[in-house]
Amino acid sequence: MPIPEDVTGDEIDKDVRQELLSLPKTLAEDVAKNLVMVAKLLDEEPERAYGYSRVALRLASRVAAVREAAGFAAYAVGKYSEALAEFRAARRMTGSVELWPVMADCERGLGRPEKAMAMAGEPEVQKLDRAGQVEMRLVAAGARRDMGQADAAVVTLQSPELASSAVHPWTARLRYAYADALLEVGREDDARDWFAKALEADQGGTTDASDRLAALDGVEFTDALDDSETDEAETGESGTGPAEGDEAGEDTAQGEAGAAQG
Repeated sequence: MPIPEDVTGDEIDKDVRQELLSLPKTLAEDVAKNLVMVAKLLDEEPERAYGYSRVALRLASRVAAVREAAGFAAYAVGKYSEALAEFRAARRMTGSVELWPVMADCERGLGRPEKAMAMAGEPEVQKLDRAGQVEMRLVAAGARRDMGQADAAVVTLQSPELASSAVHPWTARLRYAYADALLEVGREDDARDWFAKALEADQGGTTDASDRLAALDGVEFTDALDDSETDEAETGESGTGPAEGDEAGEDTAQGEAGAAQG
């Protein structure tokens, strides 16, 4: 796959660059460039990111960072079995537990929420940092909902991190997941409060909390003048109205953990 001329490979994290030192120089540069493309495209163009990840994997499958990147790219396009295999490989290579929540979320994606719940109770969870433990809580709550245990999902998300007024990178997603769980059990007023709290913390626009709030308040947004209205104004003929649809924000760890969110 073509690499833009302005991508040098030097953009990668220093720890990844260190891992690539085990490769011949030219090969390391090629792998680095493909990893840069994965990182650049993962959120907006996951299919293209997946393509670059496969190139990197063909070039350097014995590098843990490459297996991890391939896992996240597969995860982003819903290839959960493939993602899980790559995450497991990366974990074997590094011994790290940081991928544990997203591995559990892959189990959810594969229709095995019971396995995800079992992973939430494993000793590895205690080795996670605070952010990792929040991700694991999000995955576990999502698994509860998968199994039809909506009330248990609400309880799962209740934690010191949820109660804290401090804002961390995961705060908006945690509050959003809690609001969504509350809504599922019919606690609409409480859900509205927590969607509002999620919006307050959502500095990067990672959730659609504003849309959810608007929906709860009965507010509908329409384009001031869409193409069909323009045609109608010009010709006097009625056009076909736009399709209606609404996407709720997902619970994890795309980032995070993806399916993990909910």
